[in-house]
Amino acid sequence: MNARPHKQSMSELKLRRLTEHNQRLREDLARPRIRVSEASASLIRYCKTTKDPLVPSVWGTVARNEDPYASQGAGKGGCCVVQ
Repeated sequence: MNARPHKQSMSELKLRRLTEHNQRLREDLARPRIRVSEASASLIRYCKTTKDPLVPSVWGTVARNEDPYASQGAGKGGCCVVQ
């Protein structure tokens, strides 16, 4: 008689796992999707219109005040401040 409740709990565990898996699949199905061609066109458009200061061969040199990677400590000799 002890085996019967154990089998029932195993079947309940399997049912719970299947239900959780089914829920994850439903969430994946509801996730908005776009075609690869649309995503790649969007990425190409972004790369063509967004200026990248790390690629001067394509965009040309960037002014120091526009370059987010230039050192900001003008004349202080470094970028770090010890307090």
